[in-house]
Amino acid sequence: MAQNYVIVALGLVVYAWTWMQGAHGEYLIGVGSYDMTGPAADVNMMGYANPLQNTAGIHFRLRARTFIVAESLQGPRFVFVNLDAGMASQLLTIKVLERLNSRFGNLYTEENVAISGTHTHAGPGGYLQYVVYSVTSLGFVKQSFDAIANAIEQSIIQAHNNLKPGSIFMNTGDVKDAGINRSPSAYLQNPADERARYPTNVDTQMTLMRFVDGASGKNIGAFSWFPTHGTSMSNQNKLISGDNKGVAARLFEDWFASQNNSTNTNSTVPDIGQLMKKAQSIKATRGKDCKKLASQASKVRKNDGSLFVGAFCQSNVGDVSPNVLGAFCIDSGKPCDFNRSSCHGNDQLCVGRGPGYPDEILSTKIIGERQFKTAVKLFESTSEELSGKIDYRHVYLNFTDIEVELDSNKVVKTCPAALGPGFAAGTTDGPGLFGFQQGDTKINPFWKNVRDFLTKPSQYQVDCQNPKPVLLSTGEMFYPYPWAPAILPIQILRLGKLIILSVPGELTTMAGRRLREAVKETLKSSSNGEFDDETHVVIAGLTNTYSQYIATFEEYQQQRYEAASTLYGPHTLSAYIQEFKKLAQAMAEGENITIKGPSPPDLSSVQISFLLDPLGESPPKGVKFGDIKEDVAFPKRGYFTKGDTPSATFWSANPRYDLLTEGTFAAVERLQGERWISVYDDDDLSLFFKWKVDNSSLHGLATIEWEIPNDAVSGVYRLKHFGATRTTIISPINYFTGASSAFAVQ
Repeated sequence: MAQNYVIVALGLVVYAWTWMQGAHGEYLIGVGSYDMTGPAADVNMMGYANPLQNTAGIHFRLRARTFIVAESLQGPRFVFVNLDAGMASQLLTIKVLERLNSRFGNLYTEENVAISGTHTHAGPGGYLQYVVYSVTSLGFVKQSFDAIANAIEQSIIQAHNNLKPGSIFMNTGDVKDAGINRSPSAYLQNPADERARYPTNVDTQMTLMRFVDGASGKNIGAFSWFPTHGTSMSNQNKLISGDNKGVAARLFEDWFASQNNSTNTNSTVPDIGQLMKKAQSIKATRGKDCKKLASQASKVRKNDGSLFVGAFCQSNVGDVSPNVLGAFCIDSGKPCDFNRSSCHGNDQLCVGRGPGYPDEILSTKIIGERQFKTAVKLFESTSEELSGKIDYRHVYLNFTDIEVELDSNKVVKTCPAALGPGFAAGTTDGPGLFGFQQGDTKINPFWKNVRDFLTKPSQYQVDCQNPKPVLLSTGEMFYPYPWAPAILPIQILRLGKLIILSVPGELTTMAGRRLREAVKETLKSSSNGEFDDETHVVIAGLTNTYSQYIATFEEYQQQRYEAASTLYGPHTLSAYIQEFKKLAQAMAEGENITIKGPSPPDLSSVQISFLLDPLGESPPKGVKFGDIKEDVAFPKRGYFTKGDTPSATFWSANPRYDLLTEGTFAAVERLQGERWISVYDDDDLSLFFKWKVDNSSLHGLATIEWEIPNDAVSGVYRLKHFGATRTTIISPINYFTGASSAFAVQ
C-alpha cells in the first residue's frame, strides 16, 4: 500500500514538472465553449442591414469557441476566440479585456487576445459601438451585447481552467465548391501575371489545428480557417443561425462525440402498432410553471467543460460567396450583368443561388457539410506537430491618416472613412437599395442632397477617396457619436511555424494573398533562419474590431461593393501591408513594440437605443403560457417516418424575457420506459424554434418544428416548449413549460 502512495506522489511530481516546463516540446493547451445566443425576437440581424430582418426564432444556437496555448504557466501565451457572430466589436473587446483584467490581472490583454467573428449574417445585432453599424438595429442592444460578452468571458475562463500539457498538430487541404468569387470583374482588374500564379479566383485552402491532451492522448478540439461568406441564409431569414460555418461546427462536434460514445447495437425495431397505441394514450399537457434549470436540464449537450470544441474560423472572405451556383435575375432566370451585378439596371433583381436553391436552409447545410468533410479528412490525417515559440505583437493605428511609402518611393495617405454608392447597392448575396448598382461612379442628385443633409464631405475627403464617389463620409460624421472607427488594432500571433494575422476587416482574395506573402517574406528576411519557406501564414478576418472591406488598389478602381466599402481609400491595403510588415519584422528580430498607438474610444456611455424592452405580458383569458394552441397534426397513416415534419404551436411569451443561455426553448423528447428523455434541442439542425405575435389576439406564439432525421430511433416522441415571462416590467421572471401530444415515429 505504501508503495502505491509513492507511485502516485511521483506521478504528481512528474505531472507538475511537465506543467511547469511544457516538457518534450509540448505546450499547455485548453479549449472552451459557451452559448452566446442573443434575443430571438424583435432584434435586427447584423450583416445585411435590412431593417425588416428582425429575429423571430432559432435555427440553431450561437457559440463562442476558444483555445489558449502557452509555453508554460509563466511563459508566453495567447487566446483565440471564434464567435458565431457577424464580426468582432471594438466595444466587446474593450469590455471583455476589462473583465479578464479583474479576474486574471495582466495575464490576458489586448496584446495576446484575439476575438474573431465567423461573419454569419443571422445573428442579433446592436453590439457594435459605431453609428453606421447600429442604424437598422435602432441603436445599441444591451441584451445582444451582454450575451456575446458573457460567452467570450466564460469560454476563456473554461479554456484557462482546462489548460494542461498537450500537443498541437496542423494540416492543410482544399475545400471543394464552398465558395465562388462574387466580384469576378473586380478580380480581373488585378495584374494578369499576378492572377496567373493562382489556379482560381478564390482561396480554397483550409488550415486546421488539432489539439491533443498530452496525458491521455485524447483529442480535445480543432480550429480551422477557410474563407467563405456567412450568407447562405438570405436577407429574408429571421431565424438565429450560425450559417454555414456554424453548421460545420455543429456537425464536427457531433461527429466527434459519435466517434467516442458507445452506441446501442440493438437493431430491433419496435412494432409500429404498439408505438401508435402508446402514443395515442398520451395527450398534450397544460402549461405549467417550472424552474429555470428545467430548460438547462433538457439540454442534450451539457456544457460541463469537457466537450470537444470544433471551430470554423473566417479568413480573407471579402469577395467570396457561398452561393456557388452563381447570380441570376429573379425575373428571367438569366445570369446577371457581369460588371454591375444587376438586371435591366436593377440591383435588387440579381440574387445569388446556393447549392440547395431555392431552399436556403439546405444550402446552408450543404456548404457547412463541405467544410466539415474537409475538416474531418484533415483532422484524421494530421501528422505534423507544431513546435517552437509562442509569440505575439499588437499595435493600434489611426487608419484615417497613415503615410504609406509605395514601391516607387511615392508617399501617399489613407483617408477618413467613407462609403461609396456601390456599398448601397449591396451584393449578389444580399441586394441593397433600389437605384444603386455596383460599380456606380456617380451619385444622383436626390442621394447627394440626402448625403449633404447628413454631412457634406470635405474636398480633401472627395480627393482622397477618388475614384470612389463619397456617398457617406462616415469618417467625418460624429453626431450623436462617431459613425465609423478611426483607430484599428492589428495583431500577429505565432505558434511555432504557424502565423495568424488578426485583421479587423474583410480582405478580398487577392488582398489577402498579398498580405500573407508580404508578412512571410518579411519574417524570412528579418530572421536568422528561424522563419523559412515552411512558415505558414493564415488570416483571421473580422478580428478584434470591424472596419468593413479591404480591396486591392486595382479592384478599388472599379468600385464594386467591396471597393466601395473599403473605408480608408485606395491605399488601404498598402497601409495594412506596411504596418503588418513592421510587426513581422519586430517579431522576427525579437523586438518589442514600444509605441502601442492611440487607444480606441470606449463609447459605451453615449450609446443610444430605441428598441424597447418587452413590458410584461399575460396569456389570453383561460389560457396558460405553455398551453397548446395547435397540436401535432398526424398524417393519414397515423405515425411519422424519417423526413416528416411534425410541429406544434404553443401560447408563449416573448423570448427576450430570458435567453435561456445554455438551455433550450424547444426539445424533442423520446419515451424510455416511463421517462421522457430529451434527444434533440434548439441547438440541433433538425429542430426549429419559431416565435411570432398572433395577429388576432396579439399574444405570442411559439412553433416547434422537427424535421425527423434519418438517424432518429423509432419510438414514441413529443415536442416540448420552455419559456419565460413577467406580468409587468417590474415583476419577477416566471418560467413555464408545456408539451404536445405524443406521436409515433418509425
